[in-house]
Amino acid sequence: MENEQGSAVDDNDIAENKAGWEREVLEKLALAAVTEQRRARRWSVFFKGLMFLYLIVIGAVAFYPKFKSGVSDDKEHTAVIDVVGVIAEGEGANAESIIEGLRDAYKDEKTKGIVLNINSPGGSPVQSGYVYEEIRRLKIEHPDIPIYAVVSDICASGGYYIAAATDKIFVHKSSMIGSIGVLMNGFGFSNVMEKLGVERRLLIAGKHKALLDPFSPVKEEETKFMQTLLDNVHQQFIAAVRVGRGDRLHETEDTFSGLIWTGEQGVEFGLADDFGSVDSVARDIVGAKKKMNFTPQERLLDKIAGTLGASFGHAIGQVFTSVSLR
Repeated sequence: MENEQGSAVDDNDIAENKAGWEREVLEKLALAAVTEQRRARRWSVFFKGLMFLYLIVIGAVAFYPKFKSGVSDDKEHTAVIDVVGVIAEGEGANAESIIEGLRDAYKDEKTKGIVLNINSPGGSPVQSGYVYEEIRRLKIEHPDIPIYAVVSDICASGGYYIAAATDKIFVHKSSMIGSIGVLMNGFGFSNVMEKLGVERRLLIAGKHKALLDPFSPVKEEETKFMQTLLDNVHQQFIAAVRVGRGDRLHETEDTFSGLIWTGEQGVEFGLADDFGSVDSVARDIVGAKKKMNFTPQERLLDKIAGTLGASFGHAIGQVFTSVSLR
C-alpha cells in the first residue's frame, strides 16, 4: 500500500513539475512576444517619424519661395546677377529669371551698382533681346545705379548681346568675346534615304509648310528665304551692339563677321572696356566690396517640372532646326 501511495505521490510531483516547466516556457514565450511587439512598435514609430520629417523637409524645399543669397543689412552692396550657360527659355539663363534678378536688384535701396556675371556661349536671340531691352529701360529709370558686365570664360553671341546693353564690359585677358553673328543648323538625309531605298511620303497644306524638311532635297527658293531671315536677325544684333557700345567700338570688316576674340583683343577692338573680375569691379569700380547675389533660385518643384517640360520640348525640337546667336 505504501509503495502504491509513494508511486502516486511521485507521479503527482512529476506532473506538477512538468506543468510548472510548461507554464514557465509559455510565460517566457509570451514575454518574448510582448517584448518583440514593443520593439517593433518603437521602430515603427521611429521610421514613421523619420518619414514624416523627410516629407516636411521636401515640402519646405519644394514650395518655399525663390530667394536671394546673402542677407541685406544697412551696408551698401554690389548686386550680382549670374548669366551662366546657354541662354534659352526654360534654361538656367533665361530672360524671365535674369530680368527678375535685375528688377529686384534695382529695387533694393542698398544696391550701389550691379554686375552681370556672364559666362555664356549665347543662345536665343529673343531671350537675349528681352534682357537687352530691359537693361536699357532700367538704366533710364535708375540713372544713379551703374550696371556692368564681367566676363569670365566666354561671352559670345547672345551673351555679348546682353553685355552690350551695360555701361561697361570687363574681361580677363584670356576670356573669349564676340561672335556677333546668327546661325541656323540642321541635317539633310535625302541622299541617305535614296541609297536605302526609302520613299519619302509628305503631305502639306501650304507651299512652304515643309520648310527645310531634312528628308527632302534642298530648295533654292527656301534657302534664300531663310538666309534673308538670318540676315535680318543679324542686322538687329548689329544695331543693338552699335547702340550699346557707341563710339567705343572700333569697327572693321570682321567686327560683325561672327569671329570671336580674346579678352585682350576685345579691349583693343572696343568690344570690351577694361580688365577685371566680379570682385575687383565691385571693390574698385562700384565702390561696394560687399556683394549680394540676386539671381533667382528655382524651387525644387519648379525645377522638376521645368526639367520634365524641357526634356519633352527638347525631344520635339530635335525634329526642327533653330535660330541661335551662337
